[in-house]
Amino acid sequence: MQFLWAGLGLLCVALAAIGVVLPLLPTVPFLLLAAFFFARSSSRLHNWLLSHRTFGPMIIDWQQSGAIRPAAKKAATISVAAVFGLSLIFSVPSHVLIIQAVVLSGVMIFIWTRPNG
Repeated sequence: MQFLWAGLGLLCVALAAIGVVLPLLPTVPFLLLAAFFFARSSSRLHNWLLSHRTFGPMIIDWQQSGAIRPAAKKAATISVAAVFGLSLIFSVPSHVLIIQAVVLSGVMIFIWTRPNG
């Protein structure tokens, strides 16, 4: 079972790394999942992730207080705006735009109402 948890954790880290450069793929949720999986499989991998210079502070902020750093909030906002802007540019049907606007607004409200890390 530990190999399954560790494998899922590594998969989440890989998806998070892709999400760093691909704005449509979120980074932090995959890192939080990786921390969850590593906590159940490998203390070495879990400690590596929590002590990582870039990713560790975001995970610790979330685990301790449900906080999201202001820079991450701004990056998320820019990504969401870019996705919605591309939908407008590509003339996505209006019913899809409405659904997208509602969902993305909910995501932004959630993100911006979290405490700052």
